[in-house]
Amino acid sequence: MNKKKIKIEGTGVYFPKAITSEIIELKYGLPKGWSEKYSGVQNRHHVTHESIGFMGARAAEDALKASSVKLDDIDMLISAGGTYDYPLPNQSSLIKHHLTNGCDHDFPVIDIDCTCLSFVSGLDLASRMLDGETYKKILLVSSEIASKGLNPSNWETLTLFGDGAAAAVLSCEPTGTSSIIKAKHVNYSEGVFHSIIEGGGSVNYYDDKPFNKEFHSFKMDGKKLLRLAKTKLNLFVNSFFSNLDYTIEDIHIIIPHQASRIGMEMFNKMQPSIGAKVITTLAENGNCIAASIPMSLHYAIQHEKLKRGQTCFLIGTAAGFSIGALLFEY
Repeated sequence: MNKKKIKIEGTGVYFPKAITSEIIELKYGLPKGWSEKYSGVQNRHHVTHESIGFMGARAAEDALKASSVKLDDIDMLISAGGTYDYPLPNQSSLIKHHLTNGCDHDFPVIDIDCTCLSFVSGLDLASRMLDGETYKKILLVSSEIASKGLNPSNWETLTLFGDGAAAAVLSCEPTGTSSIIKAKHVNYSEGVFHSIIEGGGSVNYYDDKPFNKEFHSFKMDGKKLLRLAKTKLNLFVNSFFSNLDYTIEDIHIIIPHQASRIGMEMFNKMQPSIGAKVITTLAENGNCIAASIPMSLHYAIQHEKLKRGQTCFLIGTAAGFSIGALLFEY
């Protein structure tokens, strides 16, 4: 298989105010310790004044600084996320607007929304676009606000989700050793309604379905999602590595989407030989939708769990129901 010579030059993150599980439990009358026991989350972050665009811009600038790349060098910005500040304009335009001196540049911007898999899909798409000519460097940003779309009466989602942003500077380096080895994405439509926000779109527009917290908040059928994941995930992983010179045991670092405590435990049980290689940030940040995987990637790089020349496997599930993964050499 031909490797695409793409390098992750630098990563960055932005976190708003930290909110402990104890604070949420006191505010909403949950039993003490419920959040950590059932969602696996000790701490998450919630916005106070920040927008998705603001957080994305700060994470992007952090990534630019880490990679010693200037905004002048960027050829495209991709916003990869499942939430947005406004229905229009597109979210990538807003992130670019919030960048320091962003309005002085005219590079193109596009959005990718594959919910929790948006960063993985964005990295795959960017690697195909980076040709060393039209696109030499792409800024990939996942910025998410989950806290405003939660129903306080649903304790599972209330305690699970957090806000924040993560970004990466990607470049085409034909002579380098860093590369995208393989990406794969599948969709199982039988799970399309297992995760949903029913209100707000054209099917249930606000004029027809006035706002109420239950109808316009995120909801998921956790049991159905887990059953579908148990049926499909191992088959997907086996298929991913079937035509590679690698096995999953060969990979240095594995970064799954930080879906939930039960989801993480299920993944580890399915692949028991890789437990020590799995990066977990759920307890510290909660589920940050598409930003979870790049946040975990940033953590792995900063703590030298992932070093140059090593391989990293990103994998996750998303509403729809989709599974996606990407293997790269850092």
